[in-house]
Amino acid sequence: MIRKLITLTLLGLWLAPFCHAQKPKLTNAKIQEVSVAGGLQSTVNSITQKQEGPAWIGYKIPTVPKERSMCCNRHCMGCNVESNESGSFIGSSSDCEPPEPLRYAYVFLRMEQKEIQKVRVYSADCGLDFANLPLYWLENVSPPESVALLLNLAVTATSENAEKNEKKSNLADHAIMAIALHDDSSADSALEKLIQPGQPERTRERVAFWLGVERGKKGFELLRKYVKDDPNEHFRGKAVFGFAQSKEPEALRELISIARNDSSAHVRGQAIFWLGQIGGRKEAEQITAAIENDPETEVKKRAVFALAQMHNGEGIPLLINVAKTNKNPVVRREAIRWLGMTNDARALDYLEQILTK
Repeated sequence: MIRKLITLTLLGLWLAPFCHAQKPKLTNAKIQEVSVAGGLQSTVNSITQKQEGPAWIGYKIPTVPKERSMCCNRHCMGCNVESNESGSFIGSSSDCEPPEPLRYAYVFLRMEQKEIQKVRVYSADCGLDFANLPLYWLENVSPPESVALLLNLAVTATSENAEKNEKKSNLADHAIMAIALHDDSSADSALEKLIQPGQPERTRERVAFWLGVERGKKGFELLRKYVKDDPNEHFRGKAVFGFAQSKEPEALRELISIARNDSSAHVRGQAIFWLGQIGGRKEAEQITAAIENDPETEVKKRAVFALAQMHNGEGIPLLINVAKTNKNPVVRREAIRWLGMTNDARALDYLEQILTK
């Protein structure tokens, strides 16, 4: 009995620092704590080269506190990290968020065959099952060193013909996401490097998205600098999504400006679509202005679609007005087509009127 008490006491003393140092909720992990005194990159290189078989490396990063949950599903029931091929779901759920948004998250690197093959990020509310694999836990990782490590992974992956290699593409995508989540100015510098015109288009598109989602005012400034006037029409059409994701007031003004003035009908149409997804009176006004004033019929049709997609049927009265009054017969037919798909009572009433005349 005494021996059992001593054993339990010693076990508690060993676990105490691990439990109280803001560690993730871990199960089935063979944990080894490793010092990063020699630098994060060299420590990861050393672990990777000596490890036989698959294993994980993990550490904590600072994040901007916001309503955000990063787990494998919308119910935050936990993750089996070995079977989580697609990465972590990012969203919010009142069922699993902590009482206050936390200022940290966890980065995990999966290694096999002497190289890092996956990057994953999870929030503190997500329980993690490591399937009895080794987990090297690193304490006191410097945020700039973490960003530099992840930047190196992203650049290396994209330089190895990543767009034709889905595993490399996913590695780069998740490294970019992890960089964007850091509450540190080094993340902005790293993302600016990755959105440069010489980078692969997929990389630039992912960076544009995360600049809008996570990087606040600095992210908006980088979007305006590198997206708005980029010569690549296809990239602009994809990257305009970043403006729609940003919470900065200036981002909406830029999105409206793109919807009005971009030289490409495709890009204008994309901007109009995202205005419809945002919803609201101001956005609806811009969409109807595009229907009236844009010189391209395809953009007008895209704007009609955007009205149909507005939340809570906000666009239905405007669609009915387009169907009644627009001078372009193609646009009127498009409005009627989308009204017929809405199942909204107001739309059905209008369609009944025109069918029974």
